[in-house]
Amino acid sequence: MSPVHITKDNFDSLVLGSDKPVLLDFWATWCGPCRMVAPILEELAADREDILVGKIDVDKEMELAMKFGVTNIPTLVVMKNGSICAKSVGYQPRSSIEALLDK
Repeated sequence: MSPVHITKDNFDSLVLGSDKPVLLDFWATWCGPCRMVAPILEELAADREDILVGKIDVDKEMELAMKFGVTNIPTLVVMKNGSICAKSVGYQPRSSIEALLDK
């Protein structure tokens, strides 16, 4: 499965209503580290059917970015059952991102 674009309009149904853990990527098109982490997230979305990978463009979804206290990007947030379980800021290798999912 490919990453899903999350907006304030579909956040409740796709993220809060998910029966799987959700890995949220707060990113922007102009962000170099975001472009570096994007292929890793694409791979994770394709390789792991047990998670949902969601991408939130902070320039278009400022309300969601503020709700999550995002001040630097990329910010990765893992949510399980509607609650934040883990969070990281900056580029992370795949092994570190997978470790976030295990928290």
